Amino acid sequence: MRQTTDTILMIEPTSFGYNPDAAETNKFQKQAAGLTPAEVQARALLEFRQMVRQLQQKGVEVTVMQDVENSRTPDSIFPNNWFSTHQGGQLVTYPMAPVSRRGERRQDVIDLLFQKYGFSEHVGLEYFEGQPEPTFLEGTGSMILDRENSIAYAALSPRTELEPLQEFCDKLNYKPVAFRAYGPTGELIYHTNVMLCIGDTFAVIGMDVVDADDREKLRQQLENTGKETIELTAAQTHHHFAGNMLQLRNKQNEAILVMSEAAYTSLTKEQLQKLRKHHDHLLYFPIHVIEQCGGGSVRCMIAEIFRPE
Repeated sequence: MRQTTDTILMIEPTSFGYNPDAAETNKFQKQAAGLTPAEVQARALLEFRQMVRQLQQKGVEVTVMQDVENSRTPDSIFPNNWFSTHQGGQLVTYPMAPVSRRGERRQDVIDLLFQKYGFSEHVGLEYFEGQPEPTFLEGTGSMILDRENSIAYAALSPRTELEPLQEFCDKLNYKPVAFRAYGPTGELIYHTNVMLCIGDTFAVIGMDVVDADDREKLRQQLENTGKETIELTAAQTHHHFAGNMLQLRNKQNEAILVMSEAAYTSLTKEQLQKLRKHHDHLLYFPIHVIEQCGGGSVRCMIAEIFRPE
């Protein structure tokens, strides 16, 4: 199994904005003071389109689909939370904790992916939302997948729970590695992908935000899979989205690490030097309004497409 892909899907927003429903469990979100909702959407759209343009210029294949006009899905710009794709031919859809986000799951997107790339199996996990005691697992926000070693790392939270995590692992033959990590106000961190990134030969991790009882287990697991571990501070994780990175490839098979401008400028010379050893390009984008109002960053905006083999 490959760890990285050169093909991604992104959703262009039509009604992006601060979502109070999601903010209950996402302490990274903040209101945009002094901006109207229309101004927030307009600025987010500019940031989104600039990011798409830069990715395409670097040779990444980007499929862009527009959100439904006048949608009530302000977080639709983050599609990695509702579906993931896999080289075995599976497309997985996930249970979402904020009710307002469940409308992001779109059959037309699923149909496009099946028709364009040849996926053969739809694994639907959203039924966990309808149980007497609902549980949630928000895609590759909740899980960081080491695809080569079939390991699913997951920081447990109200949006990342053990029962659907185990179901995903059972259906796709992954080993779960669950742990606890903490956000900026001491709450369980809402998504694993704000504090952990795994690439071919490295792992970036906000080890300072991991529960002290889980740190050695995580270090050992990453070392056992041969990853060079690059640690972030709590401030880099909580205030600059430095953990929200993703390794991609382009059509020339070059390794590209993508992140936000805020994340890039927070990194030390030593951290950047270590990251450059593993990549042909470090690519960063100014997405300040998206990060502030949405509480997510570059990795959250990208749904990886792993073509079936």
